[in-house]
Amino acid sequence: MIRREFIASALAAIASASALGAVQAGARRPNIIFILADDMGYGDTAVYGQRRIATPNIDRLARGGMRFTQAYAGAPVCGPSRCALMTGMHTGHARIRDNTAIAGGKLGTKGKGKQLWRRPNLLPDDRTVAQYLRDAGYRTGLMGKWHLDGFEAEATPIQFGFEEFKGWLTPLETTHGYWPAQRVHGDKLVDIPENANGKHGRYDTDMITLDALDFIERHKAGPFFLYAAYNSPHSPYTAPDFGPYADRADWSDDEKTYAAMIHYLDLGIGQLLDRIKAAGLDNDTVIFFASDNGPRSEPTPPQTRLADFFDSNGGLTGYKRDMYEGGVRTPWIVRWPGRIPAGSVSEVPVYFPDFLPTALDLAGAPVAKSDGVSLRPFLVDPQRQAADRFLYWEYYDPEFRQALRWGKWKAVRLKRDGPLELYDLSRDPKESTNVAARHPDIVARMADGMAREHAASVEYPDPPKKT
Repeated sequence: MIRREFIASALAAIASASALGAVQAGARRPNIIFILADDMGYGDTAVYGQRRIATPNIDRLARGGMRFTQAYAGAPVCGPSRCALMTGMHTGHARIRDNTAIAGGKLGTKGKGKQLWRRPNLLPDDRTVAQYLRDAGYRTGLMGKWHLDGFEAEATPIQFGFEEFKGWLTPLETTHGYWPAQRVHGDKLVDIPENANGKHGRYDTDMITLDALDFIERHKAGPFFLYAAYNSPHSPYTAPDFGPYADRADWSDDEKTYAAMIHYLDLGIGQLLDRIKAAGLDNDTVIFFASDNGPRSEPTPPQTRLADFFDSNGGLTGYKRDMYEGGVRTPWIVRWPGRIPAGSVSEVPVYFPDFLPTALDLAGAPVAKSDGVSLRPFLVDPQRQAADRFLYWEYYDPEFRQALRWGKWKAVRLKRDGPLELYDLSRDPKESTNVAARHPDIVARMADGMAREHAASVEYPDPPKKT
């Protein structure tokens, strides 16, 4: 089995190297855009089955590119998920594995209260996709949410490869939310007069879109890497208005607002697509779209009812913070006209650590250390089959948990040294029947994989063994 996986991986590497050679031979290196939604569930877009909220521009992305049906975020919450996306390391190896740290990191206050909590942050030893692409000659920009700084002033996007940044950082209360009184531009704090004193003049989703459009216009000569990290539809639920859902008399205000938040996000994506086309960059730009984890920002009854009303997790088990499919499976669309077949669908399992090696492959940049693989061979050939490999997650709230996918199998462990649950996703995507007792050989292999993929760190040390 191991030999077969090695041979398949080697063949994929050869195919990727061949494709890379074409880039190095003189073809224009593509611009790369990653659009990230926040707390949008697998089922929150029409192209993934949503029936109550229209997402014409996200659907437009899918019609023009490839839609992955078995794609995963880096974690079931935002900080570690974004760390996996940026560094290419899964949460068994990454610096940030939860929104809080057990040790290391820095202490700060949560929200407007006095509660102290410890947040992890990237360190100088960490390398992001933006650093690699910047060093390869790409202009790099982040518009929106970073969330990898914790309470460390030296862990901003500017320190980690983004030459331009407009958005918000963790310690600054005035920059949070959808109507911020201030934003960070590079390393400076800038006032937003329209939102001063609690006014609702400029909506964060719209500001991210406008900043992204400006970045594209100024760097259309390329190549560029743009990370448009929206905060929508993360709670609190607020929008300029109810948009096209104002007349839904049978909907609650929260339901109308949530749908309107996705509506304004979708409008922004449409503006980005239009700007790319108007600039003549359609065939020279690869666009990725995904969400950072499952739906339901906080596990409260009102938010649970809302997620269930829209079937935000697409009928899968679990929500944000869960290791089941509803917590980690995400929409994932990649569009590259002329290279990726329009309207194609892939069942290849992929996840956030794959983005870094894929981006570097597309850019013709040197291969970097990563827990992921380049998806380029699968993007250009929808019929290509992938060798089975381990996709791994761990998470620490409320206690140490693990999940592992290998081929059709998914294993979940809900506490340290606890029993493994095993699910056959090809027959049971809702993870409704634990088949561990029927497949002890698979359970043993999955347990071995979990042990191998996990490595303790300064921020997440292992407890002493009980004697």
